[in-house]
Amino acid sequence: MSQATTPRRPGEQWTEGDDIHIEVRGLEPPQPFVLIIKLVESLTVASPVVVHHNRDPVPLYAELAQRGWSAQQVPGDPGEFRLRLVKDA
Repeated sequence: MSQATTPRRPGEQWTEGDDIHIEVRGLEPPQPFVLIIKLVESLTVASPVVVHHNRDPVPLYAELAQRGWSAQQVPGDPGEFRLRLVKDA
């Protein structure tokens, strides 16, 4: 099922294929930032992470880079800013 047909709760995580998804829309700053960093730091296997956000989380990019992760915007639902995070090789 797609994000459009399955409403998710803010902070919810789920898996689709090899990707781990996290819904951070509706959370007040700094919660999205904190939850995303906590998730990538907790992974024992560097699975891609798909972030469902309501805006471009610019401060997040430097923190991800320090941890060896990169981010790319990917298509999302209307009104959604979706990122795919991957661990750098």
